[in-house]
Amino acid sequence: MNYFSWLALLAGAAIGIQAGMNAQLGVLLKSPLLSAAVTFIVACCCVLIVVAITTRQLPSLTSVQSVPLHLWFSGAISAFGVASFYFLIPRMGVGPMMSFALTGQLLVAMLVSHFGWFDLPIKPISFSKCMGVLAMVAGIVLINRA
Repeated sequence: MNYFSWLALLAGAAIGIQAGMNAQLGVLLKSPLLSAAVTFIVACCCVLIVVAITTRQLPSLTSVQSVPLHLWFSGAISAFGVASFYFLIPRMGVGPMMSFALTGQLLVAMLVSHFGWFDLPIKPISFSKCMGVLAMVAGIVLINRA
């Protein structure tokens, strides 16, 4: 595994820990939406600090204006996903929730890659990828078996 693979593994682990922590925050605050708001405020502050430290030049106004309108709304998708995690984890548990969430992520990621949406590299769906999805679904059935 290379550096990027390890970083991706750590990012996934961080999401698993963060989801459980913020779900508990939502339970204690009696609002998964408030928990999501707190999460995004803290995350925004952290990212702004890193941007301030590492960014040498901000994008030009022309660059900002050239961004397609739909890309500015990805935060709404994040808010839905994060708030859904915090709502569902206390009801389902972290393991089952993450197994379903990961399945949704991988299925959509395969479609995004297959069609090259958002100008990303095209990676066609293959037989081996389909077999991997079937193995993953079988794993989810086993993980969530009572």
